[in-house]
Amino acid sequence: MFRRKHAPDFNSNDAEQRKAKINELKVALGPLSARGEKYCSEACLKRYLEARNWNVAKSRKMLEESLKWRAAYRPEDIHWPDVSAEGETGKMYRASFRDREGRTIVVMRPTKQNTSSHEGQIRFLVYTLENAILHLPEAQEKMVWLIDFTGWTMAHASPIKTSRETANILQNHYPERLAIGFLFNAPKVFEAFFKVIKVFLDPKTIEKVNFVYQKDEESMKVLHKYIDPEVLPVEFGGNNNVAYNHEEYSELMMKDDIKTANFWADDAKTDHANPATNGTMVPEVKPQASVLAAKAS
Repeated sequence: MFRRKHAPDFNSNDAEQRKAKINELKVALGPLSARGEKYCSEACLKRYLEARNWNVAKSRKMLEESLKWRAAYRPEDIHWPDVSAEGETGKMYRASFRDREGRTIVVMRPTKQNTSSHEGQIRFLVYTLENAILHLPEAQEKMVWLIDFTGWTMAHASPIKTSRETANILQNHYPERLAIGFLFNAPKVFEAFFKVIKVFLDPKTIEKVNFVYQKDEESMKVLHKYIDPEVLPVEFGGNNNVAYNHEEYSELMMKDDIKTANFWADDAKTDHANPATNGTMVPEVKPQASVLAAKAS
């Protein structure tokens, strides 16, 4: 995959030029549904522009595809009871600790896979991503992934179909959301599998992936640079005895479901009251800006 060049004479470090591109993209999108308006915050537009190297036409196409996907898949309407069975083993969850910059950390443990449902696994992924974004602190747009491959074998490998759709969703509908990813204690056999799934990944995403090994002091220094050993769980070579508890996590997610429902409630009513035009519903009233608006996008 080749990197796309920036538009001629465009300087991504120039605040005024970035602002102009963001405004150009907003105008190009045209009228949106209430949920679409809330999703397409300035921070959101900026992420899609960055994902397409500030090419407005390509960013618009990408964002419109995401809006269609969100309208059909309705990720904000997935609730914990819908996916709780997928989370029983703690194979993926929002960590109770954060990185040194206060960013949300998503922990994944592929060896804890407990279902064979493609759709169930994808819905659980989307739910976890939406929840992680909801808990990003103000001014933070990206999260950290901590993936534990201890004991992993090819028997734990996800089907290519699931890996492909996972990569598609992450890159095309959650662009520029990954700050850095750590693959912890990945066995040699995983390298061959990683070469297969790399073809579905953007080069910029691959650059953010770090292989770290508990017995390799130098690689652990990279992990500790981002996550304080005092908050890092013992299983990842840290000093924190925290462990995943499904009942406690379920209670937390149920509370978060209420927050999510409240956030999108008014927009859902507005969208329901307005007829659809080419799949995009136009709101009668613009939603008010809020800190959560930037986080939910």
